[in-house]
Amino acid sequence: MRRLDPVNFAHPHVLARFCLSIAVIACPALVHAQTATTQSAAPPPAATYGAQLEGFEYPHPLKRFALASQGQDLSMAYMDIGPVADPNGRTAVLLHGKNFCGATWEGSIDALTRAGYRVIVPDQIGFCASTKPKGYQFSFHQLADNTHKLLASLGIERATIIGHSMGGMLAARYALSFPTATDKLIMVNPLGLEDWKAKGVPYATIDQLYQGELKTTAASIKAYQLKFYYNGQWKPDYDRWVEMAAGLYAGVGRESVAWNQAQTSDMVYTQPVVYEFGNIAVPTVLMIGMTDKTAPGANRASPEVAAALGNYAELGKAAARAIPKSRLIEFPGLGHSPQVESPEAFHTALIGAL
Repeated sequence: MRRLDPVNFAHPHVLARFCLSIAVIACPALVHAQTATTQSAAPPPAATYGAQLEGFEYPHPLKRFALASQGQDLSMAYMDIGPVADPNGRTAVLLHGKNFCGATWEGSIDALTRAGYRVIVPDQIGFCASTKPKGYQFSFHQLADNTHKLLASLGIERATIIGHSMGGMLAARYALSFPTATDKLIMVNPLGLEDWKAKGVPYATIDQLYQGELKTTAASIKAYQLKFYYNGQWKPDYDRWVEMAAGLYAGVGRESVAWNQAQTSDMVYTQPVVYEFGNIAVPTVLMIGMTDKTAPGANRASPEVAAALGNYAELGKAAARAIPKSRLIEFPGLGHSPQVESPEAFHTALIGAL
């Protein structure tokens, strides 16, 4: 028989282990309580949503527009919300940005419907609750045409087109493509106020962009938005929109989501609208959060080039000079998403501009 060595209870680590063992035997409920406390202190697991954002709750019921495009049968999700005040007979169309969805317009929907507007909020093909096609040639012309077909299916001949971020580029393309169908153009911190390629941002292939998109997490989304969108000031209200985007990347459709995001990043980089601002014929309002620093691809550029990009305080003024019939509304101290960051100030200005 093997002789057991004596236990040295004088050693603090041994004594601690012995006491813990006795606690497990004598009082398992205590250990269970301690474990529960530790688990409750840990961050909750990240939300996961389907490839068409299944599981995420939109602020209003989603509808579906079936369209055939580029040889494929596609489904565009959209919200159609009627006025809650006296109807003014006008329609506003809200176009989301690349890192956003139609749901992000929640506060603007409320403000516009209270002002008497019918509001249409599509999720573009390749985004959010809409189809994620594998072989699709993304262009702003195509997305504008898809949106125009949606409005036609609803019997809407003219509308005020409001676009944020990438949606601002799309709104400009829509106004250029369908001027007689556009009452007014509103661009909220739009991308495309400068040509990043011409300013020295190197090209990245779709395959390279795809590999980068696959690495997207809630933490990386929040870090990017904190730096570029919200001027280093985070509010709990923003967490919902991070969870929405991150849940798409974490869900079962993450590869198709990442692939379409890579394709649309290429679209944003290769299809500038800034050179056509002088051709916009409809009344236009630029609404600019002045601390915005957003510049897609700046991470690929040299430090000197990157430092000169995304200066919205100057880009907004330059765009207003270039666009006929334009008006500039500036929001000092606000960043890329003034409608999220300071909804009361933004919506007061928006309704006044309309």
